[in-house]
Amino acid sequence: MCFIGAALAAESGGLRISILGASGKPVAGATVKVSSPSSLVTKTAVTEADGTVRIAGLDPATDYKVEVVAPGYTNFKASDVAVISGQNPSLSYTLGSGDVQQVVVTGSRLAQVDTTSATVGTILNLAVVESLPTTRSYQGYLQLVPGTKPSAGGNPSSKSGVNYADIGGATGTSSDNVYILDGVDVTDPLTGTFGSNINSEIIQEQQILTGGIPAEYAGGAGLVSKVVTKSGGNEYHGSVNYYLQNDRLVSKNKHNTASGFSTYDTAFTLGGPIIKDKLWFFSSYQLKNKNTDVVDAATGNPMRTVKRDDKLGFVKLTWQPTDNDRLSYSFFNDPTKISGSTVATTLNNRDTRQEQGGTNNKIEYTRDMDNLRVNAYAFKHKSQLSTFAADQSTRNDVAFYKPTVTPSVAERSQGGSGSNSVSWRNRDEWGLSAEYFLETASMGTHTFKTGFVNGKDMYTSDAYRTGPENAAYTSIALANKGVTYAQHIGSGWTGSKQLTAGDIPRIIDAINASPNKAYFLGLLDTNKDGVVSDPEIRAYQFNGTAGNPTGQVNAYRIYNSRIAPYTVSSTGKTFYLQDTWTKDKLTVNAGVRTEEWVHHDSAGHQTAKFKWELAPRLSTVYDLSGDGRSKVWAFYGRYYDPIRNNMSDFAGNVTGPILDEQIYLGDKWLTFRQRGGSDAAIAPSTKTPYTDEFMLGWATNLGKDYTLSVSYTKRATRDLLEDYDLALYSDPTLTAKTAPEGSAFPGSPYYLPYSYFGYSAAPKTNYVIATLAGGKRDYQGIEVSLNKAKRDNWQGQASYTYNDAKGNTNSDSTADFQGDWIALDPRAPNAYGPQPGNIKHQFKAWGTYYFNNGLELSGVFNWNSGVLYSKTQLISSRYLPVMQDNPSVDGGVLDTWILPNSIGSQQGPSFYTFDMRLKYQYKFTGSQKVEFFLDIFNVLNKQSATSAMPLVAGNGVYKFGEANAWNDPRRFYLGARYSF
Repeated sequence: MCFIGAALAAESGGLRISILGASGKPVAGATVKVSSPSSLVTKTAVTEADGTVRIAGLDPATDYKVEVVAPGYTNFKASDVAVISGQNPSLSYTLGSGDVQQVVVTGSRLAQVDTTSATVGTILNLAVVESLPTTRSYQGYLQLVPGTKPSAGGNPSSKSGVNYADIGGATGTSSDNVYILDGVDVTDPLTGTFGSNINSEIIQEQQILTGGIPAEYAGGAGLVSKVVTKSGGNEYHGSVNYYLQNDRLVSKNKHNTASGFSTYDTAFTLGGPIIKDKLWFFSSYQLKNKNTDVVDAATGNPMRTVKRDDKLGFVKLTWQPTDNDRLSYSFFNDPTKISGSTVATTLNNRDTRQEQGGTNNKIEYTRDMDNLRVNAYAFKHKSQLSTFAADQSTRNDVAFYKPTVTPSVAERSQGGSGSNSVSWRNRDEWGLSAEYFLETASMGTHTFKTGFVNGKDMYTSDAYRTGPENAAYTSIALANKGVTYAQHIGSGWTGSKQLTAGDIPRIIDAINASPNKAYFLGLLDTNKDGVVSDPEIRAYQFNGTAGNPTGQVNAYRIYNSRIAPYTVSSTGKTFYLQDTWTKDKLTVNAGVRTEEWVHHDSAGHQTAKFKWELAPRLSTVYDLSGDGRSKVWAFYGRYYDPIRNNMSDFAGNVTGPILDEQIYLGDKWLTFRQRGGSDAAIAPSTKTPYTDEFMLGWATNLGKDYTLSVSYTKRATRDLLEDYDLALYSDPTLTAKTAPEGSAFPGSPYYLPYSYFGYSAAPKTNYVIATLAGGKRDYQGIEVSLNKAKRDNWQGQASYTYNDAKGNTNSDSTADFQGDWIALDPRAPNAYGPQPGNIKHQFKAWGTYYFNNGLELSGVFNWNSGVLYSKTQLISSRYLPVMQDNPSVDGGVLDTWILPNSIGSQQGPSFYTFDMRLKYQYKFTGSQKVEFFLDIFNVLNKQSATSAMPLVAGNGVYKFGEANAWNDPRRFYLGARYSF
């Protein structure tokens, strides 16, 4: 990796210190020294004529010491001063000729209000998270943040972030978050979820920003998680730990969702000087292992044992050749192997093993010059996420028509999982940034920040179907042999289907172009007029079973006609400029962020260019009393959500695999659509999705220990994208009389002319990715948070969040069904409603009490009102809203529309969890100590339901509205750590 030169400033903070004499007058010429055992360097400065001094470039830590020496005054010391990355809080100290008085301490461990910022978020350090019962990961720590929704996978939704996916009907995973590690965005460019794992003990500070995000950060509909890692110091420090858990430490599972398991987690850290005051290192290695016995959700019988191994390494070197220059290099990797799925409803034959993780390298240079700081870095990320079918036989999903007995999941899920996939998500990035502080005599102070980043994301894939047929089947149960196409696309089915009414025009076109046209005419042309019509396709009966991998009735299959690896890419450029101006009690932060993205296909050709878009950010903050203890604020900002590499993949796979979608007619397979090659394109008119945010807030100190804040957020997400089938939306030759069911025509409310997509005629692709007409999500919410600073032996936080989320789409850089089925169009009847996946009410609280004998006792309590979900049916692995049995007309278009009160109309069960930690710490001489941990998760053993079955027909295990997931039973987690 070559060093080139970051949009984000170096992850450091600063202090604005004001020194006053006993009479209240400023003290000029006072020497101020700031130091911390957690920081690499000590900084010294002299106060100006107004008694103030600004010290920048400080590493984030909570144990800074401020020492003041001034002629004629007693030497002064203040301890436990906090420095937070990206912030410059104010401190004011009064010196005396005798006793020393500390008048105002904002920025210490006591309760603080940052009266210069409108950003809403939570700041966590290792001391806080290590005192609480949490999962040992920076993703798990997000559950401590007010308003984040429950998430088993570590990508929680926050505020307007989407918390639901049609595919699988899954909740608890958001693709709207941004994950930053040491100033670099490590969000997965394909999925929008976190892209790297790290050992939690290397974290110096973690900031989670949930609103009012300034221009220097990307922002979005979700949260921003910003982690700063440790760098070592002038003394050698390290630790060794070991944590374990097994089924003997877990109460009996009442719902057969899990069985026996064992896990351990061990790690070491070591940091210190290579050359004192010049060159330091910090290193870590963590090994995590877990074996899980999975049991059948219905019977409790053993199914399989899943093994997971994580190996997390980290090394950072920091060289400080002068007080004003710093060069650092960091490396970390996270290879992980997972032998299968721990989900109890995943059948053994549909199980997959997984390999993931990779390497990350970063080099960074920072220079301080009086009031100017410049920063440059280069970063290289290489990571895989590959899956392999446990059963390599051909996949066959079987659908049953009006069964008298609900077929089992195994009956509907025959054959293996159907595919293997080896994929790599790589990123190269470099950038520059600068920060300049300007103080004027009469117009206050300015902090200017600017930055530029250039990054390239690359997605490499080698995916192929398993089994001798190189295909995956979606069949009809043998007992339903003879059903017609019309019956097959109608209601009354249990199991997944693929064919729809929208496929009929493609099937007719494929027949006309087929070399076997005469055969298909003889089979389907019942009125002998020489053409195959829509009614004749609907009347066709499925009877053939020849070659079906499990002896069912052939209906549909997707066939790998070409297998080939390929790489697509996108290149992004980002620039931001902002100014934080503070005068007296008022602070204004005005900034703009702009981005340009270019996508390339697997042959290297440009597929789309999204030109520079401006995202303004503006906030005003007013210090109500002028003493830094209370504030009101307002914020407006726009957050863009650039199209990810999954869309580069969808519209850029021109040299990779080709998949033929086929229907079985008579005794022949007919290809009616191809995926891959020129399957899709990004329409020229496609816009970048964005979220506009407006916030109002108030915060105040309640004494020395407590901070109370209230905020109101309103967000609107627009210009969402989807893939469109233009044969359904844009055929200019159709009329109200000739349009088939489910097709728009000129003059109908759903018709979109080719010009809407930026074309003059139909493109030669099956689909186009475009802005989803009428697609929108609207959010408003209120959050109240009460924080207790660490004093009098305890600290804590309590919060309440109200979320009101509505919309007509769950699309988030996906190619789903909304552009392929007019009944699902955002503009269609009954499409707008409460957002599935939303949780309206949440309450969170945590606290830690520190006994004087080394004991600590802490607890975390979480309650929510239950997740919203829709009444759904299963089509092509998607949980789509239920629709009318018979088609009806809306605006002249004939279709089976969504039934009223389907979208987000159901509410899952409310539930709460209460976890505790008991910790004992024994200190030896010096900095040596040993700690013992006992975590108790779900102390009350409330194995409460957490979700309900959304499928109206059920899934063969659970009925509609019946609980299908529960809190894990009470479990103990043991740990010990030695540190020095």
